[in-house]
Amino acid sequence: MALLPIWRSIETKLHAAVLVMSLLLVCSSPWIFIAKQLSPKAGFWDVFHVYGGLFTAVIGLLFAIKVCTKGQWRLFFPWLVADFSQLKADIFGMVKGRLPLSGGKGLLSVIEGGGVILLLLVAISGVLWYLADPSDALMWRSYHKVFAQGFIGFIVIHLLLALLHIRDFFG
Repeated sequence: MALLPIWRSIETKLHAAVLVMSLLLVCSSPWIFIAKQLSPKAGFWDVFHVYGGLFTAVIGLLFAIKVCTKGQWRLFFPWLVADFSQLKADIFGMVKGRLPLSGGKGLLSVIEGGGVILLLLVAISGVLWYLADPSDALMWRSYHKVFAQGFIGFIVIHLLLALLHIRDFFG
């Protein structure tokens, strides 16, 4: 039970930590020169990307656990139990010119669930790239880049949706 207060302290900071680390990794990725493995002469950004990425994989997994506990997974992944009612209502509402509301099992939550999946795919492929035999490393690197590009797209969409969420406070 002594771990519960520690977990509560950590879980309140996970979203911000994942956001900051993801942005640092994405923004520094153009300077990464890693192919099969980290060179002994690797520069700061290469080392930061590898070890910052491993740290982000850990906090990303903790974040995924956080959003899936206490039944919250049903909000982000309602399709796992074939619950499409609010998602359909949001989509039909958008066709009629209504913006979807945040929360619940609707479009915005499903998009956030997709972001959690992409985060995990980026983390898993990055860890496997790090651990892979050099003969398989380039394959995992290519997967990692594809998933990272999808995650970057999600970050942009998530930012736009966050602006819609702010509208809920003033609307």
